[in-house]
Amino acid sequence: MSELLSANVLTGMLNTMLTLATPLLFAALGETFSQRSGVVNLGVDGIMLLSAFGAFYVVLTNGSLFLGLVVAMLIGIAMGAAMSFVSVTMKAEQGVSGIGLQMFGLGMSSLLFKVMVGTVKTVQGFPRVRIPLLAEIPFLGPILFNNNVLVYIAFALVPICWYVLERTTIGLAIKAVGQNPAAADSRGINVDLVRYGSVCFGAMLAGMAGAAISISTVNLFQDNLTAGQGFIAVALVYFGGWTPVGVMFGALLFSVANSLQLWLQVLGVNVPAGLANMLPYILTIVVLTISVSRGKAPAALNRPFLRGEN
Repeated sequence: MSELLSANVLTGMLNTMLTLATPLLFAALGETFSQRSGVVNLGVDGIMLLSAFGAFYVVLTNGSLFLGLVVAMLIGIAMGAAMSFVSVTMKAEQGVSGIGLQMFGLGMSSLLFKVMVGTVKTVQGFPRVRIPLLAEIPFLGPILFNNNVLVYIAFALVPICWYVLERTTIGLAIKAVGQNPAAADSRGINVDLVRYGSVCFGAMLAGMAGAAISISTVNLFQDNLTAGQGFIAVALVYFGGWTPVGVMFGALLFSVANSLQLWLQVLGVNVPAGLANMLPYILTIVVLTISVSRGKAPAALNRPFLRGEN
């Protein structure tokens, strides 16, 4: 157990934490925008799965990591548009729509994998990019500045998303639609358009989250690759109080527990494997239970907008 406290192991564990946090951060930041506009998208996991397959297949057959990432983003946007049509235009119950989208993504990704690939194969994913000078900083340098490009993008999105939501007209419109869509409509804001844009943007980031797993973290695809990470991402939005910074800390908290259980197994620490695998999920449930009431949800969350009704 003392091996966990060595500098090399701590560095490796924290570096793994950042890698594991990346897909969660992409998906949770995207879901933050969706929920701030009033739409709960429970289909995040399905979007991640289908996008993960799309990115993986493109890299497997074409070799282009950039094209794989773009395809994952386009798949996310398409599935976000489908979710928006059903829940925003057709006013269907958002929870049911999201679960339907999740089941579609799970089934379709599994079918495509069996038909088009057939067996587990690996690809060459995004390489680590070491930032000169900064990577030489003792202890923190190798952790923060020796990662693949998707890690850098995910964490750079945190201040960008905060700025968009809190300091721009677009962010004001998103929050207004999520709080009081009738009042926003009376001010000339197109409620449905804002919700479409927010959901599709969130789904695009969920697509990037899927790609971050299949062509950056594990560099392969298999059935149910995400293992429910999309649902964790939705939970992190509640944990983070619907703020990008809060979501980031939630993603790091979950990922440090996940990284710890991986390193416990690598080091051969005498902990039952089942218990170690459950640790991140147990921690998520406990933290979510404690913190669920500390943030204020958008007032119109999960409520369809019908013009003329309050």
